[in-house]
Amino acid sequence: MSVTARAEHVGSLLRPEYLLAARSAHAAGTLPAADFKAAEDRAVREVVALQQGVGLPVLTDGELRRESFQSELVAAVDGVRGAGVDAWLWGEWHSDELGDTQVERPADLAVTGRLRKRRNLAAEEFTFLRACVGDESAVKVTLPSATLFANLWSPELAAEPYRTLDDFLADVTQILCDEVRELVRLGCRYIQLDAPHYPLLVDATWRDFYERRGWPANRWLSYGAELDNAVIAAGRPATFGFHLCRGNQRSRWLVSGGYDAIAERLFGTIDADRLLLEYDDERSGGFEPLRLVPEDKIVVLGLITTKHARLERADTLLRRIEDASRVIDRDRIALGTQCGFATSVLGNELTVDDERRKLDLLVRTATLAFD
Repeated sequence: MSVTARAEHVGSLLRPEYLLAARSAHAAGTLPAADFKAAEDRAVREVVALQQGVGLPVLTDGELRRESFQSELVAAVDGVRGAGVDAWLWGEWHSDELGDTQVERPADLAVTGRLRKRRNLAAEEFTFLRACVGDESAVKVTLPSATLFANLWSPELAAEPYRTLDDFLADVTQILCDEVRELVRLGCRYIQLDAPHYPLLVDATWRDFYERRGWPANRWLSYGAELDNAVIAAGRPATFGFHLCRGNQRSRWLVSGGYDAIAERLFGTIDADRLLLEYDDERSGGFEPLRLVPEDKIVVLGLITTKHARLERADTLLRRIEDASRVIDRDRIALGTQCGFATSVLGNELTVDDERRKLDLLVRTATLAFD
């Protein structure tokens, strides 16, 4: 089931306006569930056609059915309160062009009891996408990393049966293990775990956030990798990708800094086959940490930004691939986007036409670089 694509985007794609309107109407109770699903189905078919039109070898459903890339877990289980969009956005977001903005942690966000699964997270997404594509080998399903959900648990509001963070994350991990088993049973061959919380550790404020929950940075990395590896093991023989970035929302970011601080403890311990890494600007640091990537892993260099509409130059991308190949063998490099185009329903500050041009550039440049 090995995935060998040399061009790949991270996962999420921009929601069309009619889908956003349908979501709002459904939430307000003025659009029946069947009509909302019809809008979702239409939008997924359109993004499949967009990706096929530019020749992408790996396709997603754009995460169009989700409120945000990580929202399906709390949407599929009971036991969490207050987990709307802001539950994933709180913190200080930065942009040199758009200005900074602060999002507060929702006051009512809490784990209220044992997580009880009501439905699968992504199985329906996969089966519909596979039907649109006609070949499951070309399909990727994204899921959040287990320890991303530490954000939901608070020592101040801890309740039975989750008096400790690791008790809570044990159940989160089990839910994700069950999900990947079901996806593989249905025929899914490529699953990506999204883990933007690990690069946050380059920032002192976020290191303190985890330390106050009893997990100093080095321990947190080891513990997180252990839980992620449990999910990966449950989903074999599927290929696994692992995405690491520094925050992506409304064209803003959370932290800056190279992968140096986390590479040694993470790159070599995660059992994923493909590392999708953010490298679109100077905030990401240099390529030197790639020397720590084991020889059995592919690095998908996220050189094409999804944060703005300006189109990168192919010759610049080719030079950067050449620079990276001085650190890691060219045979183990692929080209990708730095993150998704729409981490949540809010989306980045681009149009669908901008998105199409970026994806077309991705495929054309990968062809020049690797064929």
